[in-house]
Amino acid sequence: MKLINAIWPGRPYPQGATWDGEGVNFALFSEHAEAVELCLFDRRGRRELQRIRLREQTDRVWHCYLPEARPGQLYGYRVHGPYLPQQGHRFNPNKLLLDPYAKSIVGSLAWSDAHFGYRIGHQRADMSFDRRNNADGMPKSQVIDPAFSWGDDRRPNIPWHDTVIYEMHVRGFTIRHPDIAPQYRGTYAGLATAPVVDYLKRLGVTAIELMPVHYFINDRHLVEKSLSNYWGYNSIGYFAPHQGYASTEQSEREFKTMVKTLHSAGIEVILDVVYNHTAEGNHLGPTLCFRGIDNASYYRLVHDDKRYYMDYTGCGNTLNMLHPRVLQLIMDSLRYWIEEMHVDGFRFDLAAALARELHAVDRLGAFFDIIHQDPVISRVKLIAEPWDLGEGGYQVGGFPVGWAEWNGKYRDVIRDYWKGEGGLIGELAYRLSGSSDLYEHSGRKPYASVNFVTSHDGFTLRDLVSYNEKHNEANLDDNRDGENHNRSWNCGVEGPTDDPAVRALRARQIRNFLTTLLLSQGVPMLLSGDESGRTQRGNNNAYCQDNEITWHDWELNREDQDLLAFTRELIKLRRTHRVFRRRSFFQNRAIRGETVRDIVWLDPNGSEMTEQQWHESFARTLGVFLSGRALNEHNERGQVIIDSDFLLLFNAHYEQVEFDL
Repeated sequence: MKLINAIWPGRPYPQGATWDGEGVNFALFSEHAEAVELCLFDRRGRRELQRIRLREQTDRVWHCYLPEARPGQLYGYRVHGPYLPQQGHRFNPNKLLLDPYAKSIVGSLAWSDAHFGYRIGHQRADMSFDRRNNADGMPKSQVIDPAFSWGDDRRPNIPWHDTVIYEMHVRGFTIRHPDIAPQYRGTYAGLATAPVVDYLKRLGVTAIELMPVHYFINDRHLVEKSLSNYWGYNSIGYFAPHQGYASTEQSEREFKTMVKTLHSAGIEVILDVVYNHTAEGNHLGPTLCFRGIDNASYYRLVHDDKRYYMDYTGCGNTLNMLHPRVLQLIMDSLRYWIEEMHVDGFRFDLAAALARELHAVDRLGAFFDIIHQDPVISRVKLIAEPWDLGEGGYQVGGFPVGWAEWNGKYRDVIRDYWKGEGGLIGELAYRLSGSSDLYEHSGRKPYASVNFVTSHDGFTLRDLVSYNEKHNEANLDDNRDGENHNRSWNCGVEGPTDDPAVRALRARQIRNFLTTLLLSQGVPMLLSGDESGRTQRGNNNAYCQDNEITWHDWELNREDQDLLAFTRELIKLRRTHRVFRRRSFFQNRAIRGETVRDIVWLDPNGSEMTEQQWHESFARTLGVFLSGRALNEHNERGQVIIDSDFLLLFNAHYEQVEFDL
């Protein structure tokens, strides 16, 4: 590759590297930098060919235009400025940095002490300064050509009340699929193959929720144990699809093809996004991107000692949503994935951290204000994981209109109820009927509640009924990691067993959970593999297990096949009957002259529940009558919707209970 000769001023917007058909504009924000160098590399990213000083700065954005640069160009930045950790500044031009706006990142991080801005092992720790060049072991940002033939691609635009979400991992879902060509297993292309699309369609789900696909880093301590950051909650590139899930070097094109294929099958694509923290960790972490570009702007720092980071996530740092340029970064990222990659929604990891203004969680914080008025972002599905690890961070029910939430209270109550806990009938009724106690006050609907029993974080459904205790030894942390209070019940034996009575009880419990989930008001979310009995062998924190512990098992025995067929029928039942997919909360009254109310709660005698019965500690049975004639809802043409009536009977008692009908 020849050297770049022509260097033009360029422009400060858009940020990142932008190919316009004739050349490439480079733009990087840094408020406190004293100088910025653009580093160009050869095709393999091994040799630094040229450093170009960015001499233009507009509104704290450093920029230039290279008319000779082309798509495929590998690059990075070196940013000069003060190294004063106690003042929040950690500039070190010896460290090659990723572009926060890179649309493609090539290669993986080869860990070494050179990636740290300070000298590892020095008595002054991060107050020392490291002068080694880390470029050899760094992944490289890459210029892309965004052109792609979307053809007649259309978003499925599945209404919230018709949505069934399927949480999955790009690699884990297809890595063992026998009907996918080996080169496509575990990739975006693998998810676009006919066997996968057909499976999802037959299952009946309407949206896949992909665990993080933003470019992420494998933690050093995991790599040194021959483990990996399998889940991917360690983002460093908010615009770049993770290269490790691509079968070609053009990961962004492969991702777009996947979305286009799924859309043609009527399936939406929702991304699990991690905007609350980055892979750079705490004050002892590496300098890979934001820390070296402008640490004081990008991160929340302790007010009276800016050497240290505010950590509401348990991951060492928290992005600074109080800074307008950081907010812009996140909003630009969201719009990019919507407009350029055509995704249909987002699930925000530890979303309460995004709403923290100073220290409190503010549901009307700037983050939500901006999204609410944005004509692009506000039109897609937005799902919050409504908690973080800081004080006051548990915010289930506290998010504004336009947002759905992972309903952690639903998960906890349903688990406790089916393992036989008493005194839960009243709260069970709220969860079955859409959690009006959590969402109605803010003007939201039942579909604000994303109901789930299991997710990637914790036991699978099979393990929930097979283990009382976590078994995370494979994580090489002496079984100390992971949740200790699982609300699980092993049905009498810990782990696998040949006892037919225990196996039958577990099979029934799994079906109890699935039936409850798929017939509750709200939006059901199914963890991939739960429909066919996937196990993680009791590991409830399999974040570092890229192996058979987490991979989807496609070799099903008869028991697993029966469970899969059962799940398909449940989803079909939900899809067929609007009485399970209400757009509004129950009124507990007769509608339009009907003599029967829209919902009636019954005891085993067939009588309506009394106030006293709702509070009985021994109560474990409940009947629910759902009137299809009293929906009080209309279809798109204004016609009144009439459905069948249903009676659901719940019994979590250890003995059979007769219901008088």
